[in-house]
Amino acid sequence: MSILIVGEKPSVSRAISAVVGASSAHKGYTEGNGYIVSWCVGHLVGLKFPNDYGNGWNQKWSFSQLPMIPDNWLFQIMDSTKAQYNLLKNLMNKDEVTEIICATDADREGECIFRYVYNMARCRKPVKRLWVSSLEESAIRKALSIMKTMSAYDNLFNAGYARARADWLVGMNGSRLFSVRYGGKLNIGRVQTPTLAMIVQRDAEVNGFIKQKYYTSDLNCGGFILSSARIDDENAADTLVSACDGSTVTISSVKREVKTDKAPKLYDLTTLQREANKGFGYTAQQTLDYTQSLYEGKLVTYPRTDSQYLSDDMAQTALDVAKLCDTYFGFGIFHTPDIAKVINNSKVSGHHAIIPTSGISTADLSSLPTGEKNILTLIATKLICATAPAHKYEAVKLTGICNGTEFTATGRTILDMGWKAYAKQTDKKNDEKSLPAVRSVLPFQRTMCQL
Repeated sequence: MSILIVGEKPSVSRAISAVVGASSAHKGYTEGNGYIVSWCVGHLVGLKFPNDYGNGWNQKWSFSQLPMIPDNWLFQIMDSTKAQYNLLKNLMNKDEVTEIICATDADREGECIFRYVYNMARCRKPVKRLWVSSLEESAIRKALSIMKTMSAYDNLFNAGYARARADWLVGMNGSRLFSVRYGGKLNIGRVQTPTLAMIVQRDAEVNGFIKQKYYTSDLNCGGFILSSARIDDENAADTLVSACDGSTVTISSVKREVKTDKAPKLYDLTTLQREANKGFGYTAQQTLDYTQSLYEGKLVTYPRTDSQYLSDDMAQTALDVAKLCDTYFGFGIFHTPDIAKVINNSKVSGHHAIIPTSGISTADLSSLPTGEKNILTLIATKLICATAPAHKYEAVKLTGICNGTEFTATGRTILDMGWKAYAKQTDKKNDEKSLPAVRSVLPFQRTMCQL
């Protein structure tokens, strides 16, 4: 008797094979120790296209065909991966296979990838779900020990299936509608079209932006500059400076306030993509590809997550990994990582935030491709920053009066660098100089600065 494990990709399935002892390789699967491990290679089965339904939908596109809403949703086997589907179908229905483990990616899409194949193969054997966020051996072994039945994830499948049908309804109908209306082939999508609209709108706003010139009258008080409010007219700004010429500035108030910048949250995929684009110019897809490769290399946890927190069972693991990051990335931390700040069970649904794994201690990090190395460094830095103390500084605002006009200067004095000591970023606010102690009446040198 054997247990069939079905992964989503060969690389992930090989990691599982090593854990369960399925070491005998065959074409399309591995076998051993009572297990057969195979994979789906992405989507092997998908929804049929309108032309495959008949109903007149396979004729020349026209308004009369719309809307296209199938009475029964039909599926088809993808031509490019038909051989792997047939292999999985045979393995699922093999007499010696008594149980199946779904080990596709632990998300809506992964759930659909497996169930489409399972249903198309007309398999009825019991299924358990392997839910794992890291491909480390310890994580896989733990996940194997706490598996639930497939029915526990029915809502996850229903969500993925509903999304697939929504994509079909909007994409197929919208594409035909606008293609017929405008006499050319136009692709409409549930996600891509509104996203494109936002990009076009933002691009128009940028192109249509008109710079508004303004001036400030600045009084050079030696150790710092006092500036007026914005002035639209250059002559008015110059007149204000002339009026103050030969006068003194009376410091009317000095406000001091200790402020803190809390440590950032851990990465979810969207935040990682945003910061990778800002720091390295990577597209969202490039960042996902690099992170997926690191995941398959057992160096980071599951990338497709929308959470920026960890669950409480991850506390010790996260502490150990933070210390490894300090060692292997040379942060030189001066604090004990405060893991409690990144723990919140209520904000972890399917997957926790992206963090490195203990695999960084044994991998040759110097041999990683540049893209992967940059992403791994970002993720390690974020874990160190998120568990570091807050950044503290004293903000100072001086207000001076000259000839009845108010001028101000601001500065800050850093009290504790905190997490910003490790952040790989430029913070313009940190460049703001501290202000010296001042007398109540000051002379100044005439100057005006246009911004």
